[in-house]
Amino acid sequence: MAVGLIINFPGGTQEQYDTVMEQLNLRGRMPPGGISHAAGPTDEGWRVVDVWESQEAFDAFLHEKLYQAMQNAGLSRPQIDTWPVYGILEPAVP
Repeated sequence: MAVGLIINFPGGTQEQYDTVMEQLNLRGRMPPGGISHAAGPTDEGWRVVDVWESQEAFDAFLHEKLYQAMQNAGLSRPQIDTWPVYGILEPAVP
């Protein structure tokens, strides 16, 4: 079952986010198992909202790649809230 994630980085910055994205070298695409990704600043730091095919797919990416990239960028471990995703809308086709 798909899972939604709200990932908060208290004190995180756009520069740190950009560093993580560079290190992951995703070329503007989600990694295997990822469905969607959005990120931006909050009053407390930086937030990412993702949808993944499964908790296991996200956990594998987190432990195999993301944690190291976050550490390299000087980010501490984030606060992660998850929920089961019931519905996903696809982009409109013109």
